[in-house]
Amino acid sequence: MKKNYKFLLVFFLIFFTSEVKSETFDLWLQSFKNYAIKNGISEKTFNETMSKVNFNPKVIEYDRFQPEFYEDTKTYIDKRASDKKVKNAIKIYKQNQFLIDEIEKKFSVEKELLLALMGIETNFGKYLGKMNILSSLATLSYDKRRRDFFTNELMTILKLIENDIIDHNILYGSWAGAFGNFQFMPTTIKNYALDYDNNNIIELKKIEDSFASAANYINKIGWKRNELCFLKVSLSENVPKKFLNTSARKIKNKTSIKKINKYISQFEAPISDKKTIVGIITPDKDIIPEAENLSPAYIVFDNYELVLKWNRSLRFALAVCTLKEKIANEL
Repeated sequence: MKKNYKFLLVFFLIFFTSEVKSETFDLWLQSFKNYAIKNGISEKTFNETMSKVNFNPKVIEYDRFQPEFYEDTKTYIDKRASDKKVKNAIKIYKQNQFLIDEIEKKFSVEKELLLALMGIETNFGKYLGKMNILSSLATLSYDKRRRDFFTNELMTILKLIENDIIDHNILYGSWAGAFGNFQFMPTTIKNYALDYDNNNIIELKKIEDSFASAANYINKIGWKRNELCFLKVSLSENVPKKFLNTSARKIKNKTSIKKINKYISQFEAPISDKKTIVGIITPDKDIIPEAENLSPAYIVFDNYELVLKWNRSLRFALAVCTLKEKIANEL
């Protein structure tokens, strides 16, 4: 199976190379410079920040070969919600208990959720990424697969630099351009990052600002404290296919527990309010070769969809919510 994935990866990279060969990266960069200056970036800022930017083929490789695309749900969750992760979460909490409790209360976001997000995103700050974020964003902006999205992210980070909100010299992070303990993309930094310790610098690699910023973000998008994310279920063979979601872009055909109850042969836990609106996801179908159509299956709630706003991956949201509950059971 791994050989097949490697073959597909090579195919994607060959396709990518042939697709963009008509425009070199240097030509694209010059065009982007004109665009940036027309849209509020000074030539001084552009030259200082983008002079050493280069095309990084590894970024394209990572983009085409993300674990969300090839790991089955059980493998993905087991790796990211392990007992070791729980122990490390407890350690981080005990070291910063007063601060984390304060942030939990102020933003009405469970500490377990914040710890789970940090644990899965960066293994509690141990893996922040060492890639030049500007080169990563430029590479992905040059690429045609998600050009509009990454061009906007690159422009946003340049505006943050232009306005002295971020020091471009410290911008090292993930292959996708994410930064800090919770891997914030530039637009997330712009919209939700906080200088929580009031030292006039937003430091997303430090506990104070990063935890407060993450709590502010998840609170502002509508998180409902102490409510369910998902429940694992067993589905009947006659469940209509329209109810089965395999894409993280949007959970479609949501309905009440009462209406879909007849298609569920077993609940992980009972739900008393039958009017509760849920969706059904079957995350392995259409992604994992030879995956069973109806297993694994989950009913998902509003909070689950909010985690999808953080990262558009069905498995990521399942792993976060799983780790959250495991941490809660130990605190």
